[in-house]
Amino acid sequence: MQNQPEHLEEYETGQEESEIYGGFAMVYDLFMDDIPYDEWFGYLQGLFAEYGIREGLVAELACGTGEMTKRFASAGYEMIGLDLSEEMLGIARQKCPKDVLLLHQDMRDFELYGSVRAMFCVCDGMNYICNKEDLEKVFHQVSLFLEDNGIFIFDLKTDYFYREILGSRTLADNRDNASYIWENIYHEEEKLNEYLLTVYEAVEEGSDLFVRTDELHRQRAYEMGEVRECLEKEGLFCLEIYEALTKNVPDEESERVYFIVQKRGKE
Repeated sequence: MQNQPEHLEEYETGQEESEIYGGFAMVYDLFMDDIPYDEWFGYLQGLFAEYGIREGLVAELACGTGEMTKRFASAGYEMIGLDLSEEMLGIARQKCPKDVLLLHQDMRDFELYGSVRAMFCVCDGMNYICNKEDLEKVFHQVSLFLEDNGIFIFDLKTDYFYREILGSRTLADNRDNASYIWENIYHEEEKLNEYLLTVYEAVEEGSDLFVRTDELHRQRAYEMGEVRECLEKEGLFCLEIYEALTKNVPDEESERVYFIVQKRGKE
């Protein structure tokens, strides 16, 4: 096993974690400018259309800065977005139409004003749920607020991705007014990836003075059987599992998979 970065050792000895997506929220879109949101949107919209969901009320869990929520709203869906980070939601509010409902909520115990036709969670949101008990809590809330025969679509990065692609690597990026260092450690037995994200952001454009923020993030990989078990326990049925952006069956080298789930109506 590779040596663990010193900063992560400090966190594991009991140092309190900082709130994730606080300081990083302000520069998230800057550094994530290579995410293919349009491709993701087209893929999701196509999957929803296959199950007759071309309009109506849809909720995005862990909506982040609102890029996907914004696209679905522009396509005519009545959108709700929820996220644990107030900072991310603040950015989403600047992007989304005024009639989009944005809620500061934890998806393990979120509450809506009524049921919705569909839900989705993409861009690693579900990987932030780091144990089966919390995964079941998310699925319980989904089942509670999803209409009968409604569809829930979510993605998950795989054990292969964390083990072979991300691994215990350090990543960095530098822009004119911000930079980050991203130190990873993957615990293979627990399938838990930890990364310490250090962000430096200029106090104003062109300034030589930077503010530093440290955030400890944790994500977990799941076996597909584990996820199916948690879904079924909460009355949700897995219709399909696809390799990302395809309709292919995932294999041992798939980096991201999509679950298409339905809440079955009463007979």
